Amino acid sequence: MKVFFLVVLFGAVTLGAFSQTEKKTLVAIKTETPPKIDGTLDDAVWQNVPIATDFVELQPNAGNHEKPENRTEVKIIYDNAAIYVGARMYERDPSKIAREFATRDQVGNADFIGLIFDTYKDGINGSGFFVTSTNGQFDAKYAPNPNGNTEDETWNAVWTSKVNIDSLGWTCEMRIPYSALRFSKKDVQTWGMNIIRRRQNVQQQLWWNELDPKMNGLINQEGILTGIKQIEPPVRLAFYPYFSTYVNHYPYNTPGIANTKASFNGGMDVKYGINESFTLDLTLIPDFGQVQSDNKILNLTPFEVKYNENRAFFTEGTELFNKGNLFYSRRVGGQPINYYKAYDNLQPTEQVISNPTETKLINAVKLSGRLSNGLGIGVFNGLTNTAYATVEDSVTGNRRLVQTSPVTNFNIIVLDQNLKNNSSITFINTNVNRFGKDYSADVGGFVWNLNNKKNTYNLGGYALMSNKFYKGQETVTGYNYEVVFGKVSGNFTWNVSQDRVDSKYDSNDLGIMFNNNYIEHNLNLQYANYKPKHLFTQWNVWTNTYSSYRVTPTSYQYFNQNFGGNASFKNFWQVNINAHYRVEGNDFYEPRFMGRVFKNPENFVLNWNLSTNRAKVLSGGFWYSDQWLANGHGGHGNDLEVFYNVRLSNKFSFGEDVTISPRINYTGFATFDDNNNDVFALRDVHTVDNTFTLKYTFSSIMGLNLRLRHYWSKVNNKKFFGLGQDGYLTDLASEKFDHDIDQNANIWNVDMIYVWQFSPGSELSLAWKNSTFSNTNLATQGYFGNLRNTVEQPQNNNFSLKLLYYIDFQTFRKHHKI
Repeated sequence: MKVFFLVVLFGAVTLGAFSQTEKKTLVAIKTETPPKIDGTLDDAVWQNVPIATDFVELQPNAGNHEKPENRTEVKIIYDNAAIYVGARMYERDPSKIAREFATRDQVGNADFIGLIFDTYKDGINGSGFFVTSTNGQFDAKYAPNPNGNTEDETWNAVWTSKVNIDSLGWTCEMRIPYSALRFSKKDVQTWGMNIIRRRQNVQQQLWWNELDPKMNGLINQEGILTGIKQIEPPVRLAFYPYFSTYVNHYPYNTPGIANTKASFNGGMDVKYGINESFTLDLTLIPDFGQVQSDNKILNLTPFEVKYNENRAFFTEGTELFNKGNLFYSRRVGGQPINYYKAYDNLQPTEQVISNPTETKLINAVKLSGRLSNGLGIGVFNGLTNTAYATVEDSVTGNRRLVQTSPVTNFNIIVLDQNLKNNSSITFINTNVNRFGKDYSADVGGFVWNLNNKKNTYNLGGYALMSNKFYKGQETVTGYNYEVVFGKVSGNFTWNVSQDRVDSKYDSNDLGIMFNNNYIEHNLNLQYANYKPKHLFTQWNVWTNTYSSYRVTPTSYQYFNQNFGGNASFKNFWQVNINAHYRVEGNDFYEPRFMGRVFKNPENFVLNWNLSTNRAKVLSGGFWYSDQWLANGHGGHGNDLEVFYNVRLSNKFSFGEDVTISPRINYTGFATFDDNNNDVFALRDVHTVDNTFTLKYTFSSIMGLNLRLRHYWSKVNNKKFFGLGQDGYLTDLASEKFDHDIDQNANIWNVDMIYVWQFSPGSELSLAWKNSTFSNTNLATQGYFGNLRNTVEQPQNNNFSLKLLYYIDFQTFRKHHKI
């Protein structure tokens, strides 16, 4: 669970800039004798140290001060090696302390205390360190991006903590070495800082320096930490060597093909602090075999599916590279650019017997940091190897290779300058170089985020240009810009925006975009009330007006009117209701033949969901959607999602998330006729996505997680249509087509991972991954029949062991007297 979700309920608090005139100040005291990190606060060094207290509530009752019997007291001392935090969380009834165990970077159902340091005091960027009541650790980086707030929970630092439960509540001690922080080389340090406490049983969130939910910003609403003097940024050098082994079994039962294969791998990650500001991250011979399986689906749309990034190297410390939405990290090591080339010009006796879906990553490097003048610099580089498909002649047995991707270099350069009023302007450039073996691409431009002095209004946006370089051909250049202006603080907020992308702009070589050639206008209005009244603690209402036009040739695409609201009840339940109306529009993408248009019918969607108190032993909720289409066939769709979590003990819990999505009498692209014209179909689509999770956490450093997912989607085509020149459907003689294009897709994944963090920064993990995929035209059975057939199919089983060891150069040098 992300801490930022706990920080912000409705999104009114965003990472931006607000200049507070009154900020709390805490003085850190230097010590010659570091405390013993045992969580008891009985060391003499904690005596006569200034206390941060009088925390202010953000949720559920914004502005209320903490009660004396449940007060929070935090002290900070330091020496030449680290910052030390001592915290006392009073609790009138210690039995009410939520104490669910969770492994690294998971909060679970537990109380926690956390500190966010803004070491450059820019009011924009921060590093957070959080400890739960069971000594679970969570750390994260905070930075803004054009889409809103970024909490990079994949960022990991190496630090230590201990907690203790007693008759007064609970206590916590932390040791945060300077190697876990970046700060300027100054004799006197003044940092921004805020402290957060979470009391889970009463869903209470408290901050040392008050957060006003009506104000725009999180980091900028911090307090001040002073008293730190004459500390030296250390040599930040760490090595993460790893060893892994894999055993994969699939019952091919075919002569010449082994059912079981084994492999052994080794490599290393390196983190090097070039100076006090910049860190170099390098991965050599990376291994991503244990990342969570993708939530793959049956994709009936004309656009690719965007998957989450589960590789830590590509999510950790990438806040600078996400500026301008130009970095979709799945491109690095993703599907070969000419993947489908393997199926071109096949002879009647030839077949593709091997076609890798991913390119091999050779290495990747990140360099990032920020100077004392506020200039952030980021450089990313990744190199992938050549990919080949194998084609075999079934008669002669001869094989040939088809190159599907050349050696490719991916590069990003970012310059991000902080300005007055916590504003910023950013230059970013991405480049993909295929060294003349295929086209290369380059995208770059500027991103800006400008606030007025009172942080009540914001002007944001970007201006970007793309270039594609083809050997011996003219460069193709495209343009893209966005301008957003609005009121960002107060109960009532609003913004207006315009986006324009011309027909030649393309950022898909290192970014992701679904289409170009459009101009869009957007108006957002929101009113939020953060003072409890009647049944509610907080509520808001909003409306959004959205229109889209094609640029070349100019044509209307669609118009949406959206509105809704959500609320949090005093019993900590939450409700959300929203509705969406779209008038008939022109869809230039559903037809697969370029230059054609499909008249997308008028439709109305009503959504609402309810979720219960997550602090309870049994929690859950549901989401329901109803959609009506004016397509002349009574088109109607529903979505019902039901989710629950059962916490049997503080170590053992399980849950499930099931979504059922029937679509009746929908129309969409189905196939091509003999003349390569689009053929549409009236169809029913039934989809079920069922994910079951089980968690057993032995301690804060050891846990077992099991995740089972079954996805089923069935497409039954009932009637076929041609696409008229006016965009409307015309009847076809259905006997010309059959149900060979019906689809029945089943995707099954099991991910079970045991993790033991046997020392800070080091871990041992064991994983079992089980999967199968099938898609046939026999769309006749229901869900349970498909589930039974899926389980009975041949399964791919992968077992792996990975050992990752953390070596800190400073500690190594000290122990070995280098």
